Amino acid sequence: MFKPTVDFAKELDQKDPLKDFKQEFYIKDNQIYMDGNSLGLMSKRAEASMYKVIDSWKHDAIDGWTNGEHPWYYLSETLGAKVAPLVGGQSEEVVVTGSTTTNLHQLVSTFYQPEGKRTKIVADELNFPSDIYALKSQIKLHGYDPEEHLIRVKSRDGRTIDEDDVIAAMTDEVALVILPTVLYRSGQLLDIEKLTRAAHDRGILIGFDGCHSVGVIPHKFHDVGVDFAYWCHYKYVNSGPGGVAGLFVHQKHFGKTPGLTGWFGSNKEKQFDMEHTFTPAYEAGAYQIGTPHVLSVAPLIGSLELFEEADINQIRKKSLHATNYLMYLVDEYLLDYGFSIGNPTEDNRRGGHVCLEHLEAASICKALKAHNITPDFRAPNVIRLAPVAFYVSYHDIYQTVQVLRDIMKNDIHKKYKNERDVIA
Repeated sequence: MFKPTVDFAKELDQKDPLKDFKQEFYIKDNQIYMDGNSLGLMSKRAEASMYKVIDSWKHDAIDGWTNGEHPWYYLSETLGAKVAPLVGGQSEEVVVTGSTTTNLHQLVSTFYQPEGKRTKIVADELNFPSDIYALKSQIKLHGYDPEEHLIRVKSRDGRTIDEDDVIAAMTDEVALVILPTVLYRSGQLLDIEKLTRAAHDRGILIGFDGCHSVGVIPHKFHDVGVDFAYWCHYKYVNSGPGGVAGLFVHQKHFGKTPGLTGWFGSNKEKQFDMEHTFTPAYEAGAYQIGTPHVLSVAPLIGSLELFEEADINQIRKKSLHATNYLMYLVDEYLLDYGFSIGNPTEDNRRGGHVCLEHLEAASICKALKAHNITPDFRAPNVIRLAPVAFYVSYHDIYQTVQVLRDIMKNDIHKKYKNERDVIA
């Protein structure tokens, strides 16, 4: 299938239907950017839409809320409808708002309603720390002990979570399950449909953190029946650092009053009645708390244009092919230098990045950056490499592996301390 030559890499690039999208992004000369799973690059469309919104502030002032190409008052719902195809939601089930953790707090405060013996939340021990912090906080707010009421499903290998172990934890004491779609270290893609069906069979609500999948993996949240989900847009969706996040609430829960209510969750027709009685929007827009962060959401307008043109299914196809190619080259060139692959190799269990493990991962990452290749380090021993479909070519992947081999062959990484910087 693959060949370990530079000519083959260039041949793959010639055949790549998405190859022209690289020109849409700002990439430094001679730079290879493999960290889009942490922060996506700026696109020219995102820059343009940001300036358009700034311009509307300049010229329209307060009238920008209702006038112009992108009226701010409706922007969260309008963009939610554009994000919906990426997550498999109905247009009214998705809203662009908040941050990942504030959205998690909002959703858990709504759907975690401990009653009788159902007082526990199931998560996993490999989840991103912020999710665990939020869950512990919500449990404490209900007067329970997080050490007893937060069940973290154990990993059998330190890399992945077995879905059957999660299902076994779904006892009659569980009120809610919160899981990542993709584990942030190993890149394991969980079986969302299987887990959702199992939870519902047991009368348990289930929600997913889509930070490491939205924009690289097509989802079917509505069809599968996921109760809710939340995610950021600054990774694979390329909306910029700290860009406004998104959430999904299945329409079967419409009409439910959010746990955390705020003015912008109001019915749009009633909002400016200025009543002290909250009249929530009927759709996912009800889960907004505060005023939209208009300038922070502006780049997303342009970013989403690229997804409309490229199609998320085509993006997933290239992502799988590119990660397979990267793993092939690792097998060909790097195994003799102490590297191993820590992510699932099956297409249906793998997200958008390759988890490359090495005891000296931190120093190797520093050496890569010195060679104009941007990786991502995660303690204790993981190098995350994301061949993002929009702007990483097959030749980039080939070059990355060749530089890695040269670093190891000549002990270049030995010049650097094997410890993370302040930001890994």
